[in-house]
Amino acid sequence: MSESPYKSGTTHFGFKDVAAKDKQKLVGEVFSSVAGNYDLMNDLMSLGVHRVWKRYFVGTAQVKRGDRVLDLAGGTGDIAALLKERVGDEGEIVLGDINAGMLGVGRDRMTNRGLVDGLDYVQCNAEALPFPDASFDLVTIAFGLRNVTDKDAGLREMFRVLKVGGQARVLEFSEVTVDWFKPVYDFHSFKILPRLGQLFARDADSYQYLAESIRKHPPQEELKAMMQEAGFERCGYKNLSAGIVAVHTGYKV
Repeated sequence: MSESPYKSGTTHFGFKDVAAKDKQKLVGEVFSSVAGNYDLMNDLMSLGVHRVWKRYFVGTAQVKRGDRVLDLAGGTGDIAALLKERVGDEGEIVLGDINAGMLGVGRDRMTNRGLVDGLDYVQCNAEALPFPDASFDLVTIAFGLRNVTDKDAGLREMFRVLKVGGQARVLEFSEVTVDWFKPVYDFHSFKILPRLGQLFARDADSYQYLAESIRKHPPQEELKAMMQEAGFERCGYKNLSAGIVAVHTGYKV
C-alpha cells in the first residue's frame, strides 16, 4: 500500500497550503481559541438555523433505544444531547473530539444539563479511532469532517468501527446550489463572519479560517464518492438551506 499523500505532502489550512503534519496542530489552535464562544458564534453565524440542521440530522438518523453511538468532533455536545433523547437510558453515547478544550466544554455543559449517565468522553483522532471493529450502531460527525487532515482515513475509520447494518452520517457545510445566493453567502462568509468573530470572540482569524475551510471541503457528489470508496453502500445526501449544508448517509452492509 502506498503512503498516504497526507503523511508526506501538503494540505490546505483554509486557503493556505501547509505541511500535512502541521494541520492538526493548527486546527487545534483554532478550536482551543473558539471553544468558549462556539455556541454563541454558531448562533450568530447561522442566525440560529444550525439548531434546525442538527435536529434534522439526528431526527432522521437510523437509531433506536439501547443503541451505542459514536459522535465524532462532538464539540460542545449539541448532537450528543439530541442523540441521548433517541437512545434513552439503555443506550450509550461516546462523544469523541480531538480537542481537549472543546471536549471539556462539552462535558461541562452536558453535566450542567443533568446529562451524565450513558455518556462517555474520549479525546481521539478521527483518523485513528481507539475503538474495536464493529463497536457502534451509528457513527455521526457534524461540522467536523472538513477539519480532518486525511478525510479518507477518517471515513475508513468510521466504517471500521460501525457494526454491520449500521449507519454513518455526516453533517457538513457544502456547496450552495442556488446561483443568485452564492455572492450573498460569500459576502456573509468573508466579510461579516470575521467581523462577528472579532466583535464577540476577539478572534477574527479563526473565523476567517472557518469560512475558508468550508470552501475547501469536498462538495456533495465528491464526498458521496469518498464515502463509497471508504466502503459504505447506499450512500446519499440531502441538501439543506440551498446546499449551505448537506447531510450525507452511508451504510455498512
